[in-house]
Parts: sequence; C-alpha cells; structure tokens
Amino acid sequence: MNEKILKHFLEFGTYTYPGLYQEKLKNDLPDDIREIGLLVRKNFIHRTTLAARNTDTNADLKFGDMTKVPWWRQPEDDILVTAAAMLAELYRRDKRGFVNDREPKDKLVLTCRFVAIMVASILKSKGIPARVRAGNAPYFDMGEELGDVSTDHWINQYWSEQENRWITIDVDGSLSLDQNFDPYDMPDGKFDFPANAWLGIRAGKIEPQHFHNAGGYRGKIVVVWSLFYDFHSLMNSEIIYLHGTKYGDPKKFDNLTEEDFKKIDGLARLMQKPDENFDKLVKIWETDKDFRLLTGSLL
Repeated sequence: MNEKILKHFLEFGTYTYPGLYQEKLKNDLPDDIREIGLLVRKNFIHRTTLAARNTDTNADLKFGDMTKVPWWRQPEDDILVTAAAMLAELYRRDKRGFVNDREPKDKLVLTCRFVAIMVASILKSKGIPARVRAGNAPYFDMGEELGDVSTDHWINQYWSEQENRWITIDVDGSLSLDQNFDPYDMPDGKFDFPANAWLGIRAGKIEPQHFHNAGGYRGKIVVVWSLFYDFHSLMNSEIIYLHGTKYGDPKKFDNLTEEDFKKIDGLARLMQKPDENFDKLVKIWETDKDFRLLTGSLL
C-alpha cells in the first residue's frame, strides 16, 4: 500500500480527533480489534434499541435494560457529533470512561455513524490506519413491512500490516446480524458500497427501491446520500446526516439532469477503487465545489 495513503488514514479529521483523550485511547483501551469493538458497543445504545426497549434484538438484554434509561433520554446524534464530544460525555456520565459495566442510564444514544467515528478515533490513536465507510447493509432484518432491503449504514476499515490489506468491520451491527459471517472480517460483497450500488442502478442491473434510508426514503437518492457520505469519509471528513451536497436535496433531486448523473457516475467509478484513484479523488476534493461544499442546517 502507498505510504502516503496510509499516512492519510492515520490522520485525524474534525470528527475523529479525540482531543485530550488521545493518550487514554492509546494506552487504556485494549489493542485487540474485537475487544475494542465490544467495548465501544457496550457504551452506546442505538436509537432503535432504545425505541424497541427490551424486545427484538435486545430481548436478551445484551444492550442493557432499557427500562433503566431515563424516560427523557433521546437520540444524541445532533449533539455529540465528534469523537471528542462523545468522549467528554462518556467521562461526564461515568468518570471511568470506557467500561464494560456502564449503566444503561449512562450510555450514549447514538447511531452507526458515531460508532464508526469512535472506532476510527481509537484505532488512529493506536497508530492503526483506519477509515469510516458509508453505504448500505442488506444483512439486517428490517421486518415484514420493509422486506428485503439494504438499509443505510456506516462501518469501518482498518489496515492490517500483517495481512497487507484493508479489513472491513461492522462494530455497530456486530451483535445484530441477520446472516452468519464475521463482522470483524467481512467478506467482499456483504456490504453495499455506494459506488457499486449507484453504477449498478445506472446500468439497470440493480433495482433502486432495494435501498432504504432510516428516514423513510427509498431509491436512488438514498444511494446518492451514501455516496457523498462515503466520499467525504474517505477524505477524513465524516459529515453528519444533516449535511450533504446539492445533489442530495430531496426537493431538487427529481430535477437533476443526465449531465448531473454523469458527473456523479465519474466520482463513483473512482470510488470503486479508492486507493488506486486516491490522487484523483483528492484533486476532486480540493477543486470541485459541487462535491465539496455542503448544504443543510445553516449551510
């Protein structure tokens, strides 16, 4: 692997920078990837788990007794958007920080993006090149109403020097899989990376409605959102759900032209092999306002 690329994925971005907690992550947490993942998972509650209480994937209380979570606790995705913020709140609620026996009332209520950011922050702190990846996961049971869909999801990849390859892991979903595979070394094809999904849709090989977003959207726009989340994540800028490019505006998406789609096609082709095309992706990042400048909230 190109040393420049590995150096890039050792660097912290705004969202993965752990601030003054970097030495704690490096020295106080385990070095084993599975142990790190389980520890992170034991300190976070997904909003769907909180909503379902002690049913479905939490029927065995593996995520903790949701009746012990204060009634007023809500999803904190729009509040704790950086690793430093998450860590500060973990220590505020329990001065021990990351612990296996954190009380449910003291856990953070955050979704997959935040788990992936925290995992990347920990690995980078330990000197392991890591990156957040956004896309869609077809390996969760979404219920009869939605059926067989691939839902929006965020995961990680880390560089194994020993094996000389990126290893794909899904910490957030590791305890809730609907299929039998190792979430700490995911086989190729299990996760729907958005570049492949988008180009498959454009070629008429994949049905757009297969892709689902937790906000209730389905179709091409869901993949476009994931594509730009993934692009920004590859540039160490793991933008929040509220932010996107002009191409992802639901009010304008149906009016995009074939020229717009072809421009997105070009980005997707490069992102199919992000390491081989790294310099080209960086050039787009540094020069293309349509792909770099964000909209949403106050932007």
